[in-house]
Amino acid sequence: QVQLVESGGGLVQAGDSLRLSCAASGRTFSTYTMGWFRQAPGKEREFVASINSRGAIIRYADSVKGRFIVSRDNGKNTVYLQMNSLKPEDTAVYYCAGSANTLAPMTRASYIYWGQGTQVTVSS
Repeated sequence: QVQLVESGGGLVQAGDSLRLSCAASGRTFSTYTMGWFRQAPGKEREFVASINSRGAIIRYADSVKGRFIVSRDNGKNTVYLQMNSLKPEDTAVYYCAGSANTLAPMTRASYIYWGQGTQVTVSS
């Protein structure tokens, strides 16, 4: 069992940066792929980024490629999402998630553990 707690969200202006953190409980964190998803009001939850257990496979949604960076520190049981050059369309609740799939999948159904989410609001 893995429990996930996100933090670092907030209200920023367009062009600013934010770093989200996701702290995981459980000794098996280092074996899981970790993903970030987001959900804007009235929209489906969508994939943002994923990183496999050793960081050897990293994937990004096209909409954030070149602006967001996902990383992890297995010693601290934490995964990060560095978000740069934020845009109003990045406004959403951001969720971290854990998957036993070692290929850093991009689909929601591949993830079995979910955090409660953290709100990111980008004003224009």
